[in-house]
Amino acid sequence: MILRKPSPDAEKTASLDLGALTAESSDGWGKQASLRWRVAMLTASMVAIAVGVMTVLAYWSVSVTLTNNVDKDLKSKSMAMLAETVDPSFFNNVKKEVEYFRTYNQNTKISIRLPGWNYTAGDESLPLLSLPPGEKTVVKTVNGDRVFMATNDAGATVVLSRDMTDIQGLILTLGLALLVFGGLGVLLAIMTGIVVATAGLKPLVRLQSAVDAVTRTQKLTPIPVVGNDELALLTMSFNQMLAALDQSRQRQAQLVADAGHELKTPLTSMRTNIELLMLLQKPGAPQISDEEKKALEHDVMAQMEELSTLIGDLVDLAREDAAETELQETDLAQVAQTAFERVRRRRPDVEFRLHVTPWYLWGDAHSLGRAILNLMDNAAKWSPADGVVRVKMTRLDEGRMQITISDSGPGIPEEEREKVFERFYRCIQSRSMPGSGLGLAIVRQVVDRHGGSITAEESEDGGAMFRMILPGYDHEEDLARDAKNSASKQLVANSHDDRPTEGRAAMFRNAHDAIGK
Repeated sequence: MILRKPSPDAEKTASLDLGALTAESSDGWGKQASLRWRVAMLTASMVAIAVGVMTVLAYWSVSVTLTNNVDKDLKSKSMAMLAETVDPSFFNNVKKEVEYFRTYNQNTKISIRLPGWNYTAGDESLPLLSLPPGEKTVVKTVNGDRVFMATNDAGATVVLSRDMTDIQGLILTLGLALLVFGGLGVLLAIMTGIVVATAGLKPLVRLQSAVDAVTRTQKLTPIPVVGNDELALLTMSFNQMLAALDQSRQRQAQLVADAGHELKTPLTSMRTNIELLMLLQKPGAPQISDEEKKALEHDVMAQMEELSTLIGDLVDLAREDAAETELQETDLAQVAQTAFERVRRRRPDVEFRLHVTPWYLWGDAHSLGRAILNLMDNAAKWSPADGVVRVKMTRLDEGRMQITISDSGPGIPEEEREKVFERFYRCIQSRSMPGSGLGLAIVRQVVDRHGGSITAEESEDGGAMFRMILPGYDHEEDLARDAKNSASKQLVANSHDDRPTEGRAAMFRNAHDAIGK
């Protein structure tokens, strides 16, 4: 069960969030495609990006490397030729040197201009490039050719040019090859992604099949857990949910069966008595004495009262099983005082003693009042005339309050002190007394839901004593101060939880500790 403080805007906010979520989930191709296809496409996209980046880097790296190699070759040959221009005999053999150069460098054009010359030896079509300030060499691409020009201090100039068509073709071929292989890699990545997604999502497919089977057959059969990955953990969580649902279903069926059995007895007896009274009203029916008639009427009223009590207990039990209850600032001392006044009027022949201590907590005041009233009623019912019912509140420590309810009755056998909190369980000596067997079950459920604990013990004078411990605060100002803390807005305490009472109590105490910081 969920205990939470009222929040006026919570429902409105949740509605808006749900609408936004629904609208968002219906937009976009990615939301409509299957998870398997999205995983495959994500894998292919990452591979495509990686292949694209590698293709660009490879194309650029090869292109720059080949161009730099050409530049280095042109530079080394230009410098060698400039070095020869310093020799005075070079002026008379320029044309021979040019022809000799062309013989061994057929893919390279050359032109030489010596100091004081107005013409160029070699390929006159080669352009003269503009030298950057302070530089004696320059390289550029002109009309698809790589042109390198160098000069020396004497004024000689050498210009070399190499056709880049073959190199550009090689680079283009490499780029196309990289593009083709990249495309094949993307296709292979898509197929690999589909295979990987199909294999990886098999546990999820099994989980979906199991959910569909549960929906179709209503059988809460656990799903086999394969591996120890996240999907295996999800399967384990789903199995835990199935187990909880199965336990809830069993409890519901048991409650219905027990309620049907308990309702059948008073209904049958009441029907028999009513039919007998109706028969006595018919003409010619045998007559009975007024005392016997009053006894029958008294029995009918008692059976109606028993039936009404049983139905009321079932309603309270169902109320405790409800989905959620609003959290309230509860004065436990006032709740105990109110219950004390009610039960004291019912047994004027029994002495009642009450000692209260201020104590405040977040809780359901109605449920707490009914639980304390049940314990006091139980003590009053079993106490003899002139017996004493003692109710005492004692602060144990910071954050814990103890309430003890003791009577002067026969007590509860030690072997049955835990069983008395079960639904419809009644001790042997109590089966002749009126009651439904649900009162103490309701008490434990209320106490558990509020994070507390309750035990049955023996009182000082041999009767029964119930010891109830609840978390809370000494002062009402603590609740008022901590009301703004978000930890107090939603305290979860499932009364159907199979965890020990101490675990639920710790959970509720932690929540109180959180809002106390």
